Amino acid sequence: MIKLGEYQVLTIVKKTEFGVYLAECENSSEKVLLPIKQVSDDARLGDRQRVFIYRDSEDRLIATTNTPKLTVGETEVLRVNDITKIGAFLDWGLERDILLPFKEMTERVHKDKEYLVALYIDKSNRLAATMKVYKYLKIAGDYEKDDDAEGIIYEINDDIGAFVAIDNRYHGLIPKKEIHEKLNVGDKVRGRVTDVREDGKINISIHQKAYLQMSDDGEKILAVIREYDGILPYNDKASPEVIYRDFQMSKAAFKRAVGGLYKAKKIEITDKNIKLAEE
Repeated sequence: MIKLGEYQVLTIVKKTEFGVYLAECENSSEKVLLPIKQVSDDARLGDRQRVFIYRDSEDRLIATTNTPKLTVGETEVLRVNDITKIGAFLDWGLERDILLPFKEMTERVHKDKEYLVALYIDKSNRLAATMKVYKYLKIAGDYEKDDDAEGIIYEINDDIGAFVAIDNRYHGLIPKKEIHEKLNVGDKVRGRVTDVREDGKINISIHQKAYLQMSDDGEKILAVIREYDGILPYNDKASPEVIYRDFQMSKAAFKRAVGGLYKAKKIEITDKNIKLAEE
């Protein structure tokens, strides 16, 4: 059986001027064309050939020796080449781009941006891409707490957090409480593992441990104070909204960093403001 969306090793059973026909064996009734431009000069009847099976512009099964970026059931980050009335077309490494239908998007995509998708066979027996990748992701058994982790955001739930595909293929989550900045589907993130849950799925933080993050946050606060000509027009009792507006950090992180700067005698805190300490 010739399998759409997969690699197969097939036999050359017929040669023509426009290519060779491949089948599972010489007597198979089901055959697929490998175009002449992909046939080696020394190809002979009976030779075995590894190919990928997809569909051509006329919706016929066709073989290729080129390598797609993903096969059926796999996930990969692909770039949007075009957006049309029926969906987006993504570069997956073959001559024909793969269709991402609008109904398979978790949010509208943008040309030239990259998104995580899975390859599947639709109800019309055609290959297509989907951004609904949750069921295609796997459990990552090798990760442990405090390991570094990289991935791409594939869905955002305002009540839960940002779902991340670690290494583009493993279940990950940035919990809501760990999110202090604007995140979008398609964003690539780097963080550390904070928890490996009983089901094997991973929680990650895109912030460093508090004592390390405090140093980075402190430098950010000093830079903003300098932008205010050395005097921040509010103190550490400012509202979380004001702090997020100016620093893109939580009020707790802001207070930790301000406390560290105060102990280091880099700032002075009054009832109305925070200012750079006199040197």
